[in-house]
Amino acid sequence: MAFESLSDKLSAAFKKLRGKGRLTASDIKEAMREVRLALLEADVSYKVVKDFVAKVSERAVGADVLESLTPAQMVIKIVNEELTALMGSENQKLNIGSKSPSVCMLVGLQGAGKTTNGAKLAAMMRKQGKRPLLVACDVYRPAAIKQLETVGAQLDLPVFQMGQIDPVAIAKAGIEHAKKHGNDLVFLDTAGRLHIDEELMDELKAVKAETEPAEILLVVDAMTGQDAVNAASAFDAALGITGVMLTKLDGDARGGAALSVRAVTGKPIKYAGIGEKLDQIEAFHPDRMASRILGMGDVLTLIEKAEQSFDQKKAEELAERLRKNKFTLADYYDQLVQLRGMGSLQDIVGMLPGVDAKALAGASIDEKALSRTEAIILSMTPFERENPSALNSSRKKRIAAGSGTSVVDVNRLLKQYDMMQQMTKQMTGKGKRKAFGKNKFPFGF
Repeated sequence: MAFESLSDKLSAAFKKLRGKGRLTASDIKEAMREVRLALLEADVSYKVVKDFVAKVSERAVGADVLESLTPAQMVIKIVNEELTALMGSENQKLNIGSKSPSVCMLVGLQGAGKTTNGAKLAAMMRKQGKRPLLVACDVYRPAAIKQLETVGAQLDLPVFQMGQIDPVAIAKAGIEHAKKHGNDLVFLDTAGRLHIDEELMDELKAVKAETEPAEILLVVDAMTGQDAVNAASAFDAALGITGVMLTKLDGDARGGAALSVRAVTGKPIKYAGIGEKLDQIEAFHPDRMASRILGMGDVLTLIEKAEQSFDQKKAEELAERLRKNKFTLADYYDQLVQLRGMGSLQDIVGMLPGVDAKALAGASIDEKALSRTEAIILSMTPFERENPSALNSSRKKRIAAGSGTSVVDVNRLLKQYDMMQQMTKQMTGKGKRKAFGKNKFPFGF
């Protein structure tokens, strides 16, 4: 995951401070030296690192820190605040122009993920009530138009294309098409290059002049490190970008791009691609990202994921069944499906405060266990799901064979189910019913 190495190094630096009851100026100077090295190794711009460390040092040597009863916590708080400020302080949404359709121009180098992540963003906007149209303006890269059509079909998004003709003409025609068909938001998937060249910039300037986009969103591959910042500077100088979308933040990116691009260009990071799946995109919140980097978790994003994945009506029905002690394997299955909808368990648990990402990796969360559990429950008859006590040895053998598992796996699931039953009885008993009834997500969400 991005920032893992940076997070480890910063944690090591702060661990030394935590062991001291009082901090001296030399203690802070040593800690800042390690912070500087950690940021440089993460491929953050040297100038950005220099300015960042100077700001933190200036605040950290103040009396509030040196005389604090918990000086290490105060230093971490300062670093957290400065990291947040470095990445833009707060999330900024997509610019939506006053005229319809509003145009968002997607630009960036080839391979950054413009086509796929542009479509992801369009799907996100549709969930917010917009009617987006994808326009294929990349007429150079082989299969670029086909890729956009394929991703559009998977996300059930309309795609406009005119083949490999003048991109400016395609962009203008796409906007006219949107006006006629009621699309209020147009995403122009423009061409990229392996390297920035004058011909590319001239074409993009022409598209901008003819379409007057409300948003020019630069798509940047977070794994390219400092090169991403150089590209951002060049695109901003030529086009005047309005925002940045970082992609591949789920990879082993060192994080330098996220920490540098805002400081170098002055333009906010608005969205982040966090995986290959078509729903793995999220708004970029600098404060939450700073918390993740410093190992403080990201509870707000976790709550948002839960709210998006869990069905409110089903949650209320389940709460009522739990109160009546009617929790079945069918209910258990429904909860597993909704939990999986939130994404990787590794990522979910990693958002919890105080969880060591490295220790978590060592623990090796078995994602396949959920698949086995689902297969076992789906191999049962509706009667068996409602009445697990009816599962005798012959039924267990049949279920194991049908799910490609063993009787041991079936028994393990039933034991887990029994433990869940006992837990829910304790939670709904002894005057706790009222409090439990208010819980939107019965299993801790």
